Amino acid sequence: MASGGKKDQRREARERLLAEREEQARRARLRGRLLVGGALGAVLVIAAGVGVYASRSAGSGESEAGGRPFVRPAHTAGEDGAVVPYGKEGAKDLVSVWLDPRCPFCAGVETGLGPAFKERADAGDYRVEYHFATFLDGALGGKGSKRALNALGAAVNESPEKFMDYLQVLYRNHPQKESDDKFGSTATLLDLADRVPGLRNPDFDKAVKELTYMPWADRVSKAFYGSGKKGTPVVEVNGKEVDVLTGKGLETITPEAFGRLVAANPKA
Repeated sequence: MASGGKKDQRREARERLLAEREEQARRARLRGRLLVGGALGAVLVIAAGVGVYASRSAGSGESEAGGRPFVRPAHTAGEDGAVVPYGKEGAKDLVSVWLDPRCPFCAGVETGLGPAFKERADAGDYRVEYHFATFLDGALGGKGSKRALNALGAAVNESPEKFMDYLQVLYRNHPQKESDDKFGSTATLLDLADRVPGLRNPDFDKAVKELTYMPWADRVSKAFYGSGKKGTPVVEVNGKEVDVLTGKGLETITPEAFGRLVAANPKA
């Protein structure tokens, strides 16, 4: 009886340990999510979450499009050019990424995996399609998401390669807090563009300063809400959403681990 009782205790202890580990893993996957919403557009930081989540009630920030005409950047795709593709159209695999320029978890994804996305796209293995949201402007106040997106539109108008390099520069120099509207300054966006060889020229500078692509940024933002995505970052492989954040701050899985995810989710 004593022996049987000890076995039962050990089994119960193992079950409790497994349950605790499962709960810890669940919390790790969810830790840090910023939930944006509520009738008053309140911003709630909760322990359960990874990434930034938006509701329509949060809005996407006050538009600076004004009476500017809609100008679609070159090298964009989809309705109104709302998608920024990189890589060959006939590539074996499609990686789709949804980002908000002010989102720190998006910065984690892009700095952690962005170079690998570019490398594999350059090799012809992936086609990467970028989609953007700007709801943090509306949720937290400021202009950084849309102004950064306007500048990214100016960059992709120059070339897809300059867009990719500029995107990396922006996220490597991302503000530490979402509430920091660093990218709301066009001077800052231009200074960062100096780090991309050949990006600064009169046309690029004018587009950033005069917000040439702000009507486009508005339409890209609206396309995000129409996509059914509830937050950023989101990464899909061949149409299937995959989890690339480890739950340890802004840390992502390794490029090798992402490669295994791609192999495990082939095109239908």
